[in-house]
Amino acid sequence: MARVLKTAPLRIASGIDPSSGSIARWNHGELHDVVEPMIDHVVMTYIGTSQRLERRSGKHTSSGMARPGAVTIIPAGSSARWDISGNVDVVQLYLPQETLTRIATEADKAAQALLLERTGHPDPITSRLLATATEALDGSAALDSLFRQQLTELLATRVLSAHTGIPEVSHLHSGGLPPHVLRRSIDRLRSESETDVSLAALAAEARLSRFHFCRAFKASTGLSPHAWLRQHRLERAMAMLRDPSMSVLSIALELGYGSQTAFAAAFKRLTGVSPTDWRRGAS
Repeated sequence: MARVLKTAPLRIASGIDPSSGSIARWNHGELHDVVEPMIDHVVMTYIGTSQRLERRSGKHTSSGMARPGAVTIIPAGSSARWDISGNVDVVQLYLPQETLTRIATEADKAAQALLLERTGHPDPITSRLLATATEALDGSAALDSLFRQQLTELLATRVLSAHTGIPEVSHLHSGGLPPHVLRRSIDRLRSESETDVSLAALAAEARLSRFHFCRAFKASTGLSPHAWLRQHRLERAMAMLRDPSMSVLSIALELGYGSQTAFAAAFKRLTGVSPTDWRRGAS
């Protein structure tokens, strides 16, 4: 994708487990080129953009508008020439077929359901879900990994419902988690191990699909697993900032951020002030 777009992504979040997919944000100029077949499905939406899109594959041409509330889907293995006349700010999810197959099986849908090609197709639900990545990814490996896994589950479930041509059939788990399961889930989220806080591990211990685990966890706590962990990390950060012997850099590294800058930006986004200013006000 970098070759075709002739630029590097502004941000990318990926992990060791390829089934969890990856998310990238790009800001690129006009495009007149062929996108070769990709291994994963690509689901994308647009941020602050309004550009006409045209996709040509053989004798078939489709067009639409790249704008907020619209999505474009490139099924794995497909190739087409794209013509875009101006700048585009886009968030892309790279969705493995194995993830789509697993979620389709869990939802009692046809396991080989094929994604439809979409070009600037109106879908505010999928668009809004994917656009959350622009604000939620904050530079903490554990937080970004859990968010990416959670978002992949939600988006895969959504595109199966809206972009395969197969009516939705889903047997949803209702209600929250049993108290003992919730306690174990929270213990895992408090763990320092990235393996423990993976969505797969959390869901497996609860004996639920990942999607249904997220629903049940939120029913029990009022927060998604990612939002709960983010709040927990924020509370830990505040406790550490009250200790004058700890530098902001050491706190950032303790919480798993790649740099002091990433930690400071994430902290300010949640509290409205920098860690240094918060510490000064708390002293």
